[in-house]
Amino acid sequence: MTVVWSPRAIGHLADLRAYIARENPGAAARTATTLLAAVDRLAQMPNLGRPGRVPGTRELVVPGTRYVIPYRVRAERLEIIAVFHGRQRWPKRL
Repeated sequence: MTVVWSPRAIGHLADLRAYIARENPGAAARTATTLLAAVDRLAQMPNLGRPGRVPGTRELVVPGTRYVIPYRVRAERLEIIAVFHGRQRWPKRL
């Protein structure tokens, strides 16, 4: 399945990596690697995530992190919508 990252998701990933890197560059790299690996697994098993809190979406709670990745499955495409910290306030629409 083809994975497509939205500009928002790319920005979230870059921002969280930069934020973590200010205190611990190694942890930032590990977190980014973990998130990217989770998306790779998701491409193989798109129904791995739970039904999303926003209609029409699903959510992957990334094991070993506090991050949640909302996504949509469309035909042969997996759309990564965003990357949120679990305690972050979610928008009503994605």
